[in-house]
Amino acid sequence: MTVAAFRGHSANLVGVPTGLLASAAFNDHPLPLHISGVHESHARLFDLLNLAGSHAEAAKIFQDYMDETFGLLQQNHEAAVRRFRASYLRLLKGWGYDSNSREGAVLKGWVESRFGLFPTFHKTALTRFASATWSRYVEEKMSSRFHNNGIYAQLDLLYEFCQGALAHWFRPGQHHVRLYRGVNDFSEASLLHGQPHPRSGPAMVRMNNVVSFTAHRSVACEFGDTILETLVPTAKILFFNDLLPHHALKGEAEYLVIGGDYRVTVNYL
Repeated sequence: MTVAAFRGHSANLVGVPTGLLASAAFNDHPLPLHISGVHESHARLFDLLNLAGSHAEAAKIFQDYMDETFGLLQQNHEAAVRRFRASYLRLLKGWGYDSNSREGAVLKGWVESRFGLFPTFHKTALTRFASATWSRYVEEKMSSRFHNNGIYAQLDLLYEFCQGALAHWFRPGQHHVRLYRGVNDFSEASLLHGQPHPRSGPAMVRMNNVVSFTAHRSVACEFGDTILETLVPTAKILFFNDLLPHHALKGEAEYLVIGGDYRVTVNYL
């Protein structure tokens, strides 16, 4: 059975059918998305965020809450205890070094779990479930080194905080952000419609279930000689450069985006 035959699970935690969520039609007319139970389970955090007078204050509230709730600072003060605590910041750092790392697999696994979308690429194209490449992805996404300390719950909170920050501080009233991605080929972003290798112009591509974009075309040019330009729904943004004051993805105006089928404009340098 091929991964392409099924874009995702029949159920997810955001209340929108996975087939619709994965489609270009959703991107054209996006709906608000929320992960079930997150606001209810962490009501204290969201009550505090509602009282914040600026995004800087909200970001401090968020990071303090994450440190306290998941013990993210304890490992710095307990030298005798060598247990590794998985952290959303460590995952972002690992992703920044290599999206096909074990940290990248955990992020892809979280998207699969919450949004129902299967990854299409991890080290190589994921084409069949009954394959060594799919088994390796599953092994890495469940790695005990990174898959502990409620890491999916941490990512749930990161997503919901990101959505609130976009709605209240960064993109109020807006539903899309124009973003760019530089590629050298279509191995990770599979070309669905259009010319086999379009010189330029519109095309439809299937993105991996989580993928990096940048807000600056000049930055995208550093990552490939083909630039994919698209309008990304704010509802599909997990993380962006200005969301937190300290993180490992600074400098590239990076956005982490939930994937699916995207209408893009292809431009060759």
